[in-house]
Amino acid sequence: MISVIICTYNRERYIFNVLKSIADGDLPHSEFEILLVDNNCTDNTRAECERFAIAFPDIRLTYLVESNQGLSYARNRGILNANGDILVYVDDDAIVNPQYLSTYAEFFARNANAVAAGGPILPKYDGCSEPPWMSHYTRQLITGKLFLGNTERAFPPNAFPGGGNAAYRKKVFDKVGLFNVDLGRKGESLIGAEEKDLFDKMISHGMKFYYLPNAILYHLIPPKKLTKDYFARLTTSIGQSERIRTRAIGKAKYARRLMSELVKWAASAVLCIGYTVMLKPGKGWKLILFRKNVSKGLLGCAR
Repeated sequence: MISVIICTYNRERYIFNVLKSIADGDLPHSEFEILLVDNNCTDNTRAECERFAIAFPDIRLTYLVESNQGLSYARNRGILNANGDILVYVDDDAIVNPQYLSTYAEFFARNANAVAAGGPILPKYDGCSEPPWMSHYTRQLITGKLFLGNTERAFPPNAFPGGGNAAYRKKVFDKVGLFNVDLGRKGESLIGAEEKDLFDKMISHGMKFYYLPNAILYHLIPPKKLTKDYFARLTTSIGQSERIRTRAIGKAKYARRLMSELVKWAASAVLCIGYTVMLKPGKGWKLILFRKNVSKGLLGCAR
């Protein structure tokens, strides 16, 4: 059985539609369950889930409340309550394609040794359009876009599934442990890196994960995610997350991350010059601002 885990915090606008997109898929309802983990929602999330349960009474939906604030707490609650041996995480502000669950089910059925996989994450703008300053690099940052082509394959080195569209055999967590609760978003905080932390542990155990082009998640992007304030908070939080993650591993790991930041600065400067030459300076300067904020968070200079 597949256990679909959706962790949510105040997403009443989207939660019914993501549940419906899963229900409308081509995998028989008897072959999966949905665990909805409410991480202290204060909106109408519960009512929207009850509306879904009435519309799709044959789907096994378990509504859980995780009182410890934090996405990692919610994700771990899903693991501990799941009945399936395949766990699929789906973001609460998204919809999936009809072949989504059947793609994961078929992949794990024919690949007994595969322990994890992920699919494309494609942005879908909700009530807004893509701003002119958006580039390939900031698009991945803001929208989580992930697309590695139309061929099934192992993820390349230094790449891993996006946290909102990832599937694991449950035994993975017996081997590497649960999500790090010091990482991951908590309420309005944008601290992350819990997925990177988990996949790094999986790599250290020799585990591989695969890209499945037919398991598509469309990530809904509202106008607030395109504001200057959100960009500043998100990019600074990336640096803060990396500071927490690498320092927890050890001083050497943190030092290597600082060195890699210098390399990233050089790359950002080259890209900025390139965009300016192409008469697209807004894209280039946004990358410099991105790098500046990440560095502040990484060095502990941001609050």
